[in-house]
Parts: sequence; C-alpha cells; structure tokens
Amino acid sequence: MASRTEDEELAVIRDWWQRNGKPLLVGGFLALVMVFGWQYWTEYRANQAAVASALYQQLLNAVLAPAGTPDPAEVAEISARLQGEFPGTAYAQYGSLFVARLAVDNGNLDDARAALQSVLDKPADATLAELALQRMARVMLAQDQAEEALQVLTGEAPAAYAASREELKGDLLLHLGRKDEARAAFASAMQLLGPEAAGGILQLKIDDLANGDA
Repeated sequence: MASRTEDEELAVIRDWWQRNGKPLLVGGFLALVMVFGWQYWTEYRANQAAVASALYQQLLNAVLAPAGTPDPAEVAEISARLQGEFPGTAYAQYGSLFVARLAVDNGNLDDARAALQSVLDKPADATLAELALQRMARVMLAQDQAEEALQVLTGEAPAAYAASREELKGDLLLHLGRKDEARAAFASAMQLLGPEAAGGILQLKIDDLANGDA
C-alpha cells in the first residue's frame, strides 16, 4: 500500500512537471535575461554618459582656450563628434551653441544660424530651446532681419529667460524704430528682473529712450 502511494505521488509529481516545468524554466530564463540585460544597459548608459561628458569637457577646454582665441576648427571637430556619437543629447546641442557663438565671432552668420537651427529642430530640453531661439533672433538682428526675428520669438519663454526675452524684443523693436513698443518691452524686462536690474544696461536703454524723447 505504501509503495502504491509513493508511485501515485511520483505520478502526480511527474504530471505536474510536464504541465509546469517548462514554463517555469522559460520564465526563470527570461527573468535572468531581463536582470542581466538591465544591468548591461545601465552600465552601457553610464559608460556612454562618461564618454559624452569627457568629450564635452574637451569642448569647453577648446572654447575657453588660455590664449583667449579658441580654434574654430577644433571646436567644430569636437562638436561634430558629439553630434555623431551622441545625437540629440544636451551635450551635443550645447556643442552646437558653442559652434554658433564662434561663427558669430568670426562673422559667419549663416553658419551660426545653421548650428542654432540644428538645436531648434529638436531641442533636448526647454532651456536649450530658449537659448537657441534667443541667439537665433540675435543673429537675425545682425543680418538686419529684425521683423523676422520678432516672428521667431513666439510662445512663452521659461521663467528664467522671460526677462532676457523681453529685453531682446525691445532691442528688435528699437532697431525697427518702434520706440514706444521698445520702451514697454524694456519696462517689462525690468519688472521681471526686479531690483537687480537697477543701474544696469537695461536701465541705460530705458534712460536713453527717455532722453531721446526729451
């Protein structure tokens, strides 16, 4: 009787294994794959971030050259590497902003616009979008396209950049001879900045407009 009971138990166990053993093995295997896959992905992302950070540091070193005259070719080369290896990242897009700045310094305004447009096409975050937008408007102003630049400055700026957006609008409006609107934009920027704007360049712009009307 005992032997029969053991045989029955073995049969039950065998039947259970046939029904559940393979799914358990597959499930366990998939769990291991997910765990090790996630670990690999995490390490990969960390390594990639480290490489991107190192490249960006090289870019900063090139831009902030001790001699005070960064090499545009070197900056462009490092920026191109960031764009190629880490497209769409903040590192790559800040690189484009540096390229644009040097292009402006060297009078290559079309190149500056191209670099800024690459950021505006798909900005990594709202800060980069606003920085690129305002710099694009400045470049357009330098190309005597103030009216078009005003059209670019649409939508609401992030709070941290609202004052600089208003001041930029004032500069564009002043260039177009629309002094009353320029004064209003400067006053709006002054209000957004608060007491820290007192005695600064923004105040000088407002005072110049007032003196011009006297």
